[in-house]
Amino acid sequence: MPARPPSEFVSNICETLARLGDVRARRMFGGYGISCDGLTFALVADETLYFKVDATNRAAHEALGLEPFRPFADKPTALSYRPPPDSALDDPDELLDWARPALEAALRAAAAKRSKGRKKAVSASRAA
Repeated sequence: MPARPPSEFVSNICETLARLGDVRARRMFGGYGISCDGLTFALVADETLYFKVDATNRAAHEALGLEPFRPFADKPTALSYRPPPDSALDDPDELLDWARPALEAALRAAAAKRSKGRKKAVSASRAA
């Protein structure tokens, strides 16, 4: 059975964010992961867009009362993704203004993960 194409909402998001690079949507957990040049920086769940946040860009979302993505309504788990303001969905330039810090947050997370992996590899080689 062929994969179902992304919704019109997801396709429009990818098209709008294409100025960032090679933006693609991939089905995951009943929604979509949105990646740029292979790095996931956004999610779409229930036709709601969420951008990656970290200590650097979280305050901008919090200042507007934008709540974190909670994958399970009956559990307190929150992921480090928050929506942009509704106005950004109507303005491509504003959406890009919210997407760029999310992509930067994803790059920082990937760099930290690589650094942590190298430290573990060095520790393992010393132990051997």
